[in-house]
Amino acid sequence: MRRLVLLALACGCATLAHAEDASWNATLRVRASGAQATDSGPLAAAHAAGLAVSAPSAAVLEAELQGSAPLGPLRVSADLLVRSERPEGERSQGRLGINEAYLAGGTNGWQWSAGKKVLSWDVGYGFRPNDVVQQETRRSLVSLPLEGRPLLMGEYFTADRAWTLVAVNPTTHRHATDAREPALAARLYQRDGAIDWHGFARLGVRTGASVGAAAAWVVNESLALHASARYLRRDDSVAYVSPGAPLASRNPWLFHQTGPARQWLIGGSWTTAEQISLLLEAWRDDTAPSAADWRGWATRNAELASLARAGAPALAVAGNQAWQASAFNAASALRRNTLFARLSWTHDNWQPAIDVLYHPQDGGCMLTAALAWQGDRLKLETGLRRHAGPASALIRQLPERTQGYVMA
Repeated sequence: MRRLVLLALACGCATLAHAEDASWNATLRVRASGAQATDSGPLAAAHAAGLAVSAPSAAVLEAELQGSAPLGPLRVSADLLVRSERPEGERSQGRLGINEAYLAGGTNGWQWSAGKKVLSWDVGYGFRPNDVVQQETRRSLVSLPLEGRPLLMGEYFTADRAWTLVAVNPTTHRHATDAREPALAARLYQRDGAIDWHGFARLGVRTGASVGAAAAWVVNESLALHASARYLRRDDSVAYVSPGAPLASRNPWLFHQTGPARQWLIGGSWTTAEQISLLLEAWRDDTAPSAADWRGWATRNAELASLARAGAPALAVAGNQAWQASAFNAASALRRNTLFARLSWTHDNWQPAIDVLYHPQDGGCMLTAALAWQGDRLKLETGLRRHAGPASALIRQLPERTQGYVMA
């Protein structure tokens, strides 16, 4: 199988290299990552009972081929990925994936695309309320190529304005959730001097309508401000459904729709002549569980701990404690209110950065430090993330207490 994959990649490279007006590039990445399991909350208890709740250390080798070439009046673009991953204590796992593969064409200001494509919208860094097509996970520790969404897209451009209409996931089942939900999305972009205005609308098969707006303002050569807001009728989430017994025999966290809800973000960045940049953002996400929801979650944790002390079957209790991690997938944010700061510096080939995500409601803090070196063909990266704050803070309850990686 590996020989066939390598042969396919070699043939693809040769085809693109000899095609007229073609462009292509290939990237080889090797990465090692590790994590320390949390030391507080229900997941720590589940881990102590023998259930793995944190991602194991792993070594990953990836080969990526990106290219585009003319096909008559159209242009075909593709991004192929081959991955071999070996988690600690497990056998190697291989994967051949397609991040992007689409046809594009256009004339007289009109452009269209059909296929699988990455399409990220909105103006924020730590949070993007109006990223309604790609729905990218923000602030992941390791920055890797995104996997696009199946879509049909039409756009019209002028010097200062652009209209975009997208049918995303048109062939997906109507009951698909989150980013796989079939939907229509639209964006209007208008440039007004130093300000960029954006308007958004989305109509999901299941979640219904949402509307949003965003703006980015370059005040001067050092200062830039941005803001974004969205109102949505419904949102996909999960909720705890009582199993009717002290211990559930299967995951009691089931699919649930919430709404209506509002999301907003404000932020700004300051950049010096020495390429030192400070980014500050604050956001509100009503799709995240409320304070009352998290109090109920904590009460459930206490009940499970009491059952363990009372002599309930250890494995059954540990399984229920591990299922409590399902609450972390209810929304893209843990808390509804979040503050974020990032300090970065670009100096010659070096790019150090540190950032802090803070929850004022419980004092939880996520600290991340990263360092990258970029040469002509080689890039080296390393990063470390630490979950800090009081033991009761939600960030401290996440499966990992510390995460780290190195990549070339």
